Amino acid sequence: MIALRRATPDDAPPLTQLSFETFWDAFGGHPMNSPADLDDYIRRAFTVERIQQEMSDPKALFTIAEIDGEMAGYSKLQIDNIEPGITAERPIELVRLYSHQRYLGKGVGKALMERCFEDALAVDRDVIWLGVWEYNPRAQRFYEKHGFRLVGKHVFQLGADPQTDLLMQKNL
Repeated sequence: MIALRRATPDDAPPLTQLSFETFWDAFGGHPMNSPADLDDYIRRAFTVERIQQEMSDPKALFTIAEIDGEMAGYSKLQIDNIEPGITAERPIELVRLYSHQRYLGKGVGKALMERCFEDALAVDRDVIWLGVWEYNPRAQRFYEKHGFRLVGKHVFQLGADPQTDLLMQKNL
């Protein structure tokens, strides 16, 4: 059974480790990504200090999914973030949604996504949006299945590599 809960400051160290592992698992094996660029990005983006700083932002909402008391995945929402191409009056960005490799296909992503929708509505958002890597068709299908549609593109800087993310949004 998947249990969802809001992250607490005590979660910063294990959440940092989960963030590191899930990002590496999602993108480390792709031939378009150099290990050096991945390592550079991960070592800057997923430090305990950085995660603590993100968690202390009152506009950030972190949710942790657990199975049998173990962190199985997490999501991060950011209230009021917006980019060109997103049409919203009260936006919320789905910054991250990751499941640990061993829990893929177990409903963790679906449970987190449903909670993201609930959380977005609870803070009176009209649109939820995200950026997804152009070479990640599995994630794109997942988001489409949950009602997101393509609305544009932006650059995601992975180390020294400027990559293209597809911008997707869903009206709430």
